[in-house]
Amino acid sequence: MMTIYVALAFLVVALASVAVAPRRASVEGFFGGASATGAAPGLWTLVLSQVTTWIFARSLMNAAILGYFYGMAGTLAYAAYYGSFLTGGFIVARIRARGGRSVQDWLGAQFGRTGQGSYNVVIALRLLSEVFANLLVVGLIFNALLPESGAGTIAVLAVAVLGLAYSAWGGLSAALRTDVVQMLLFLVVFGIAFAALVTGPDFSLAAVLTAEGTAGARQGWILLAVAALQVYSYPAHDPVMMDRGFLADAKTTRRSFLHAFWISVLCILGFGMFGIQASLVGAEYEEELLGTWAVMFPPWIWAALMLSLLISALSTLDSALSSAARVTVEELRLLPRSLTGGRIAMVGFMTLGAGLTLWGNASLFDAVAVSGTASMFLTPVLVVGLVMGRPIPLWSYLVAFGAAILGAAAYFLRANGIVAALLPDAHKYDQLLVICIAVLAVGFAAVIAGARGRRLAAAGQR
Repeated sequence: MMTIYVALAFLVVALASVAVAPRRASVEGFFGGASATGAAPGLWTLVLSQVTTWIFARSLMNAAILGYFYGMAGTLAYAAYYGSFLTGGFIVARIRARGGRSVQDWLGAQFGRTGQGSYNVVIALRLLSEVFANLLVVGLIFNALLPESGAGTIAVLAVAVLGLAYSAWGGLSAALRTDVVQMLLFLVVFGIAFAALVTGPDFSLAAVLTAEGTAGARQGWILLAVAALQVYSYPAHDPVMMDRGFLADAKTTRRSFLHAFWISVLCILGFGMFGIQASLVGAEYEEELLGTWAVMFPPWIWAALMLSLLISALSTLDSALSSAARVTVEELRLLPRSLTGGRIAMVGFMTLGAGLTLWGNASLFDAVAVSGTASMFLTPVLVVGLVMGRPIPLWSYLVAFGAAILGAAAYFLRANGIVAALLPDAHKYDQLLVICIAVLAVGFAAVIAGARGRRLAAAGQR
């Protein structure tokens, strides 16, 4: 019976999203998020949109899973990625101060089409992983609700079609409007479940805050170090966040990033506590914690958790698709800048994402680790080029880019015999930390050497 309630409640949310999507779409609204009157989104529209697109289903599950295995250290490690709102807001402000309207604008001015093209490849893969990961969580939830029924596959296809329907209707303008509704619903549903957790007879805040998880806290602290290394470049390779940094005026944008930061961190820490509590009561890990929670909590609390995950998945899909349309049409120029062109791009990304989901890949955090490592070529480029204002030659950029891509590939292929021989014989997160340090060391060495060479050459011409 509870399964039916969850499915019906999610159907109501999906239909409400369709209902609030704009009835008419303009090209500017589809790609730029402007309202029917041409107005930019307001502060809280931006805040709620930023939060709901980053507090997505994969993130919530990652926070809970890391909390289960590594205690509060694991949850803090994942929460640290949300410092991206602070570093992302800083990057946006610097680019806007120099007259840029996107990260691609700035990279194009510095490195031409090569710089833009390499960056667009990385963010296209990032967007595809967003679609895949959120559909994956939908499948996991419905498989837990109705085991051995094939419900997961049906749910993935249904959510893909529903998400695509209203996203393709209005593009970014639709995503902004539905994000507000979905985030408010998420906060209500999750707030009820969280209140039930902390008021439960077996909950102890002191125990949660000092918990070390079922596998010990060490790897959680290792992941916190990884997050600290990746948090500067991580937002710059997330087109959903970056797109929202250029929709409103500078003051509104700056405030939206600050508010999104603290709201997101609180949500991640709160959801992580569900995973930590599962480890404290000695629950066995089952089905991405979905089965674990079904045993731990009363049915209505479990249903609230499932519904909050489903809402967050739906809210991320529309934003990922709208950014995918913008990248494909405005940056890669593979399709005409029209409603039809944008909609074709959305269909393509949704089809590929759903295909990957149904293919059987079930890794969640690895997608974050791989994309975060691939983005690290941006750290030395942004620090030296954007912050310090030093000119960087193209060869330096390409060396940093190559190092990051090789690092991401090394982590993804760490089980391969050749790759394994190059990595330390240690836990995969220790290997990830070593890879991140190596990527940054090579990137900074190349960028600093290139910038110094440019400066010496300029001085010699005087």
